[in-house]
Amino acid sequence: DLPADAPDRLLHGHLTSLNGPLLSAARADAPAVATVAAEVTAAVAAISPDPALFGVRPDTKAIDRTALALAAPNIVRVELPAELVAGAELVTTATVAEVAGAGGSIQAQILLEAPAALVAAPGAAAVARGGLWSDGAGQPASSNPILVRDAARRQALEAQFASFRETFPAALCYTKIVPVDEVVTLTLYHREDDQLKRLVLSEEESARLDGLWHELHFVSGDALQLVDAYEQLWQYATQDADPSAFEGLRQPILDRAAEYRAELVTTEPVHVEAVLGIARRAWRRPLADSDVEGLRSLYAKLRDEEIPHDDAIRVLLARVFVAPAFLYHLEHAPPGEASRPVSDHELAARLAFFLWSSLPDAELSALADAHELHEPAVLARQVTRMLGDPKVDRLALGFGCQWLHIADFDTLDEKSPTHFPEFAGLRQAMHGEAVRFFADFFRENRPVSHLLDADHTFADPLLAAFYGAAPAPAAGAPPGDWQRLDGMKARGRGGILGLSAVLAKQSGASRTSPILRGAWLSETVLGRKLPKPPKGIPILPEVPPEGLTERKLTELHSTQAACAGCHRTIDPYGFALEGFDAIGRARTQDTAGLVVDSSAMLPARAADGPATAVNGLAGLRDHLVDHHRDELVRQFSKKLLGYALGRSVQLSDEPLLEQLEEAAGDGVATMVEVIVASPQFREIRGQDMLVSGVSP
Repeated sequence: DLPADAPDRLLHGHLTSLNGPLLSAARADAPAVATVAAEVTAAVAAISPDPALFGVRPDTKAIDRTALALAAPNIVRVELPAELVAGAELVTTATVAEVAGAGGSIQAQILLEAPAALVAAPGAAAVARGGLWSDGAGQPASSNPILVRDAARRQALEAQFASFRETFPAALCYTKIVPVDEVVTLTLYHREDDQLKRLVLSEEESARLDGLWHELHFVSGDALQLVDAYEQLWQYATQDADPSAFEGLRQPILDRAAEYRAELVTTEPVHVEAVLGIARRAWRRPLADSDVEGLRSLYAKLRDEEIPHDDAIRVLLARVFVAPAFLYHLEHAPPGEASRPVSDHELAARLAFFLWSSLPDAELSALADAHELHEPAVLARQVTRMLGDPKVDRLALGFGCQWLHIADFDTLDEKSPTHFPEFAGLRQAMHGEAVRFFADFFRENRPVSHLLDADHTFADPLLAAFYGAAPAPAAGAPPGDWQRLDGMKARGRGGILGLSAVLAKQSGASRTSPILRGAWLSETVLGRKLPKPPKGIPILPEVPPEGLTERKLTELHSTQAACAGCHRTIDPYGFALEGFDAIGRARTQDTAGLVVDSSAMLPARAADGPATAVNGLAGLRDHLVDHHRDELVRQFSKKLLGYALGRSVQLSDEPLLEQLEEAAGDGVATMVEVIVASPQFREIRGQDMLVSGVSP
């Protein structure tokens, strides 16, 4: 019961210690030592491992009696009395036995607690995670060496470790490493894709990856930058350190820079040829000898003036893009007044500008080079191909949305944020809906009447929720994919009259405008010519007086004698669309909470005919399809032909317009083929006809 630091207890422990003077000199048969010997025997019995394990291998062959042989993986628990190990250091030696074979290898470790798991490595005698000795806290105090007996096994392991280090380097060079001064920090591009190439990529894909890395090094010019960075780093290191550690980098960096400079010289002619190729595409025709000579001479002159190659190439590109051949759609008219077919390259340009608002692609250019594009069958196949290409979206935007006056709707900022705070978030989707609607119209070869009676549209999640076709996305949710929405007629929409972009564009900042919507439908869609409004007409207030609906405000304005004539024609169309607010949202009440009336009496089609009663968009759409389809087809044909030819439609185009109206029921692609096959599209009038003021 004595304290641990009591002198008597310390003396007793010293005397009874296995290494103490008493036991080392005592005789086993001495009666005075019998009691102490019994205590020692009991203490030894508590020591593990079992002494019987020493001096023998697992195959029963004898070894040194102080050696312990184990078959790995294995765990040996060692318990020693505190008196024996206090203040001492436990040291052991681990080796791989000869019986393990040439491929044997192990890792040994001393821990205060047993490891969670042991792993047997393929092809090795055993692997136990850890090191050779402990720091006293159960953690390895050194790295975990792998013990091997055979030199070949050692070389194989070292090769594997080297591959691992190359794949996962200990550190990369970042500009934030001390010193943080980027002037003296050596920054390198480092590749970590060896295993990707070895395990995943094909030879072709690996070559492509190597090519991309080569392009990165070429464009960045890092080989030359490293020369300057290395010299600055060297000078910095000489100030207070031994720079010899960096000496090994010098020659490889200089060699890479020399290779890069040589490559720059060899690629200079390639860049000039690339500019000539760009000029060939930009000017939409084969280059004449004078064109090639002019560009080459300009480059040579710039280099003679010691202009660097990169700057000379930039000037050469500028020369290409300021040339009239790029800025203007130039065509060569024949002498006289007679017309002649345009060349195949001019035809390719006409076709590409019409359907794609772009330059001819490789296939069009190849057909033009072969003088085959003008053949009717070839031309028809190209029309089909081009209308099915994703680039037809440009026709949808350039023609369709421009025709409906919504080409720039994605930048519309005239809506009141107080009345319609959600409009800013919907504007892009509304514009995208119109583009996709027209792209589908051209791509699927739909009839012109489809513009009015289509039963589907396209929407992203936000717009679908706005239309009541899907739940609203969560706040902050990422944009979702676009999808086709069917059954739009059942939701009170359908066709161009139901596009929110159309309804919002033909409205005021905070209220609807039956006048704007009616005039748009009459002039833009049906092609009716409306007289200009008389001067001095008062502007309607943005907010109707209390108690007046937006429709009633319009009706009071239309009673003025100077306005009544036109408004009797256009207002009913706008009244039928009053079921949609100023941003195209379906409604039953206006902003003041008053009930919306979307019924209308449409004007008679004949002077002595009766008016037609309709209600809402559905009634208006059915009336237009049944009784005014010919006006829609006529207007669409004129607009499409004018867009294709790049000029206004003339009286001489009347026969072609009649052909287009006949083809309208077969689909819009058929109408495009009629236009492309027409003399107006394929021919150019003579120089004398142009000089006299008649357009081609």
